Amino acid sequence: MDARAIIARLRDRQRVDADALRWFAQGLSDRGVSDAQAGAFAMAVLLNGLDAADRVALTLAMRDSGDVLHWSLDRPVIDKHSTGGVGDCVSLVLAPALAACGAAVPMISGRGLGHTGGTLDKLEAIPGFATELDEARLRTVVTEAGCAIVAASHRIAPADKRLYAVRDVTATVESLDLITASILSKKLAAGLQGLVLDVKTGSGAFMKTVEEARALAHALVETANSAGCPTSALITDMTQPLAPALGNALEVAAAMRVLTGAARGRLFDLSVALGAEALVQGGLATDATEGAAQVAQAIDTGAAADTMGRMVAAQGGPLAFVGEWARFLPEAPVIREVPAPMAGHVTAMDGEALGLAVVALGGGRQVETDRVDPAVGLSDVVSLGDRVDRGQPLARIHAAREDAAEASLRAVQAAITLGHGAPGDRPLVLERVGP
Repeated sequence: MDARAIIARLRDRQRVDADALRWFAQGLSDRGVSDAQAGAFAMAVLLNGLDAADRVALTLAMRDSGDVLHWSLDRPVIDKHSTGGVGDCVSLVLAPALAACGAAVPMISGRGLGHTGGTLDKLEAIPGFATELDEARLRTVVTEAGCAIVAASHRIAPADKRLYAVRDVTATVESLDLITASILSKKLAAGLQGLVLDVKTGSGAFMKTVEEARALAHALVETANSAGCPTSALITDMTQPLAPALGNALEVAAAMRVLTGAARGRLFDLSVALGAEALVQGGLATDATEGAAQVAQAIDTGAAADTMGRMVAAQGGPLAFVGEWARFLPEAPVIREVPAPMAGHVTAMDGEALGLAVVALGGGRQVETDRVDPAVGLSDVVSLGDRVDRGQPLARIHAAREDAAEASLRAVQAAITLGHGAPGDRPLVLERVGP
């Protein structure tokens, strides 16, 4: 095998066989392929694309560049992946809910990216919660609690880690084929028997249009199913934050309100919809209606909250977290309301701008080495269609300093558009993609 020959075939729009892609992925992992060759490979794929078979082959090659988990459990191993949005804390509700429905959920998650929050950053707002687990500890937590939410170890899809870093500095992040291989190589390495994908579209998502989201959803679903993992996707609305809170501890609080029955809304609805799909893909429900009923019941009876408590304790968090979660989460020293500059209906929201406002408060990273402040963010955010009077709060800012709160106030006001007449309803789930 020769990296130059593989790159040349991609450059010339020729097929690259599975053996060649496996060799290249291994070269990414063990550095037998140089950074220059990795960048050229990524650019060739971005410009010329891969056909469906080659996309599957690349995904499996990247999966097999490291460890692949195998499970011997009496429950199906299932998971969910989101392409990212603001106020999206579904994983914190869904992982324990699925486990309470009889699934094993080894959820490999990520940190904040751009304007979107990261599940690991949210969970680390809980005192003592450990996201870096070795394989033996991961297996123990999943066996005992039913679910675990962890970071990918350096042994999971190392080819993807290397290629992603190269893509980030070579303007090749946007490749549909490379996005697909990146997402699925890590998920398939977890040994899943069923997967549901939440592909978001709108101002708070990476995919701004339904057409972009649809293309990605089809690529992901077709590739995952061809790789042997039963998978479906929901294309979901992100024209406003999913939960009325943005920021790590604040989103944990939003998830706990749903799990303990204190709140419903869009977060509950989407958790149920995605959970229904996951149960169908894992063979625990015959159809989405049955699956939705199971997930809703797990939340309503408190079984999902109990499972959350076991997972938190097993990963180093407080034993009494579920019953006293508000006591354990950090609070920001400065809390300010954002007054509406005029009366009217909320007609539009710039979700990306709201997410970036949280990053500017210290709730995300502007460079990789930044430390995240778990307490800062936005709460009590209005929803599309809400009617507000002049001076009525659009949101509450949680900040570390007064000057940061003042800057965020202006950013939040600019991100929320007020006008006359409520906008028409937009469904939360726009489309389903899958078998």
